[in-house]
Amino acid sequence: MKLLSTIAFFLLAAAMTMAANKQLNIGEQATHTEVKMLGITDDYASLQDLKLDNGLVVIFSCNTCPFVVAWEDRYNEIFDLAKQNKIGVVLVNSNYMKREGDDSLEAMKKHAQEKGYKLPYLIDRESLLANAWGGQTTPHVFFFDTNFKLVYKGAIDDNYKSASDVKESYLKDAIQSVAAGDAIAVPETKPLGCSIKRKVQND
Repeated sequence: MKLLSTIAFFLLAAAMTMAANKQLNIGEQATHTEVKMLGITDDYASLQDLKLDNGLVVIFSCNTCPFVVAWEDRYNEIFDLAKQNKIGVVLVNSNYMKREGDDSLEAMKKHAQEKGYKLPYLIDRESLLANAWGGQTTPHVFFFDTNFKLVYKGAIDDNYKSASDVKESYLKDAIQSVAAGDAIAVPETKPLGCSIKRKVQND
């Protein structure tokens, strides 16, 4: 029995790793942009619904990860900058394995209210987006242009601990570059955060 349990554990771990290893690369087209997802306003919205003239920023997020807690005070600032530049921003929660606890819809509503989120916060119900794009962590940024081509992915900036000590504002710089019609200087950075507690999907 112990051997079977051990084998089952490693099979699950391997499956989760394979799901996480699927990657959407810079320049590739987003998938599942028309899927309607339930949000904290009890309304459904798709990525197509939320994209503005110049694109859409999708941030995989959650409620309790220490990295999210450290970074999320910058969410509204990013939302405002993006909106000024006709770019939408949405938070997506793909933590399927925590949906009955810390990342339930009610917990998401409460957390968003406490933090004063301005931006939409949606449930990726069966980790569909995270698995399709290779979302790895909370937070993990995927920024798409107006045609839903991936132009930036990775971290928000280079210092989750302190906004005042940030030297490289990766996402903000990318937003301003896209709005100006310029090439993004750093199109990909390493995401830093808690692993997404995803649902494993069989091919």
